[in-house]
Amino acid sequence: MRLLDRWPSCCFRIGYWLFAILCTFCHNVCAQLPEITLWPKSIPGPPVASEPAESQVTAADGITRRFHVSTPRMFVYEPAANTKRTGSAVIVLPGGGFSRLSDEHEGSDIGKWFAARGVVAFQLAYRTPTSKQPQPNVGPVMDAQKAVIEVRNRAAQFGVDPQRIAMLGFSAGGQTALVAAASQPTFESKTPPNYHRPNLLLLLYPYKVMNAAEDGIREDVTIDTSMPPTFIAQAADDAASRVNGALMLFSKLTAEKIPAELHVYQNGGHGYGMRPRPGSTVATDWPLRAADWLSVHDFMDAPR
Repeated sequence: MRLLDRWPSCCFRIGYWLFAILCTFCHNVCAQLPEITLWPKSIPGPPVASEPAESQVTAADGITRRFHVSTPRMFVYEPAANTKRTGSAVIVLPGGGFSRLSDEHEGSDIGKWFAARGVVAFQLAYRTPTSKQPQPNVGPVMDAQKAVIEVRNRAAQFGVDPQRIAMLGFSAGGQTALVAAASQPTFESKTPPNYHRPNLLLLLYPYKVMNAAEDGIREDVTIDTSMPPTFIAQAADDAASRVNGALMLFSKLTAEKIPAELHVYQNGGHGYGMRPRPGSTVATDWPLRAADWLSVHDFMDAPR
């Protein structure tokens, strides 16, 4: 058969592969989320080495996690054009034990969930690993406080009310969020008082909220009237973030007359994020309870 006779078939095959390559390229480029770098000049506090390079690894459980973040930044999830915006924002802090970021089931999942409900979500990639540093949360707390400042500064850009910014943290991200909201700025800042604090705080199985003696809240947390209203949820059988800490924190908040809500589920363990677990309703129920609570604070519409 002459080449001329085969030409239509050849064209089809070549066109098919060019189209496939173009689609793959467009997916990789278009799928990238807008990013906000927190420290464009210099990063204060304990640094994280730039080598090895940042990477994302999908584990045997099918969940992707992020490693070696030396450039703290936020990924932005905006509501779709046909979604009614609430004018609120949430900053999401994944867990990961300060050694990595579990930023799929404790990050992008909830970021997309909020965006679908009209809330602009900012997924924080705080510096990691810091687990071997003397105080692992020092750098991440700086990043969390700077994240609030950045979102507040850019409120008009994203159509957000600067007084309707929530922070939601899972596990180590929950500890980071708590310390960030319950302390003064941990870096030099010329912002007004409390500018670095979120207006609402949500803690999902926050990690090590008790002090070493387990007879009080950790020393880097100050519970006073500057604390935002706080939502806490976790499972009673969580061995990593013991329920005693959540109970103690809730008791302290209410004693200081800080509006607070606590949900303890019979089982579910630790680290579920928004992924259902057999024999437990925790992963599917806590977002609904959080949405109810957020609606009470005029942050978003109550779930239907």
